[in-house]
Amino acid sequence: MTPAELDLIARAERLTRDIVIPHVAQWEHERRIGHEGVHAAAAIGLTRLQVPVDQGGLGMSFACKARVAEVLAAGDFGFTMSLINTQNIAAKLARDASPAIAARYVADIVAGRRFGCTALSEPGAGSDFAAITTLATPCEGGWRINGAKAWIANAVQADVVVLYAQTQAGSGGRGIACFVVDGTRAGFEREPAFQLGGQHTIGTGGFRLDNYLAHPDEMLHPPGQAFKAAMNSINGARTYIAAMCCGMVGEALRVVSEYGEQRNSFGKALADHQGWRWRLAEAASELAACRLMVAHTATLIDARADAQLAAAQTKLLATRMADRQLPILAQAMGAEGLRERHPFARHLMGARVAGFVDGSTEMLLERICAVMRPGKA
Repeated sequence: MTPAELDLIARAERLTRDIVIPHVAQWEHERRIGHEGVHAAAAIGLTRLQVPVDQGGLGMSFACKARVAEVLAAGDFGFTMSLINTQNIAAKLARDASPAIAARYVADIVAGRRFGCTALSEPGAGSDFAAITTLATPCEGGWRINGAKAWIANAVQADVVVLYAQTQAGSGGRGIACFVVDGTRAGFEREPAFQLGGQHTIGTGGFRLDNYLAHPDEMLHPPGQAFKAAMNSINGARTYIAAMCCGMVGEALRVVSEYGEQRNSFGKALADHQGWRWRLAEAASELAACRLMVAHTATLIDARADAQLAAAQTKLLATRMADRQLPILAQAMGAEGLRERHPFARHLMGARVAGFVDGSTEMLLERICAVMRPGKA
């Protein structure tokens, strides 16, 4: 990585230590996005990480983004998801929208004044993206959009929405188009925030579009291109989700390692018990392997190479690693691990969320099969 990228990663590490970890319990108690953290992230440039330099961004690599995601997720998965989703919208509009649309939104997003989200999932269509029923109908002045979106990160606050809608009922992926939707305009109706068992820092919720008018220049990708654009972006999402799983396990391992040197049991430190330290050795080894997979896939993405198989395999194994190792590391802490000041409870919930977003584990297995057996799966 470049010196500038390494410096940004170091700044993200300090933000995690100084802002996210001390405040995340309060954000979760209040069931809200961590606005303080987002504003601090914007101040150091994280909201413009992949925005092109000629539009005021940093223009950094995907490998840098993945590493930033890992160090932020050491503090909280939900905060990281919220921040990265907003950054993604700034980068996408800067890259794909008309200059007028980009000028309207990008500056406010990178400054932390507006939040962004990507709206694919619906109440009746999650991993089966081609089954969405939100309908965009051509009309005088643009497109009228009607339908509902659900399980959207940042939906509780985002008002700059990259939304996918069907333009021809029953046409599957062929008829899907992509629009930028302004949540401050008529026809956009926000639903109440979802009440979950944790990870409210993601801001998960939904909204409805009731005869919403999208202007012609607000179509980012027409039918025939939008579905492919969404599928291309999901490789990146799967990879940074895997990186976030590494961040959670890495932080849990750090906490347990320090505790094992301080806590005595049966006359010696926990770390001096062979069975106890073997648990940490296994976790560290699986973590190292998943980090290498993330780095490999990030290299493919930066090279614009085909990353669909690597991304699916990386997310599959990283989420399973987190699912397996976080409970083991929590057990290694004993009852002490139940204290709120430790990351185990929120990271366990974060790992569960990671198994659903941007392709469930089952969908990843099907994707891997499809690539390995083209035309058969």
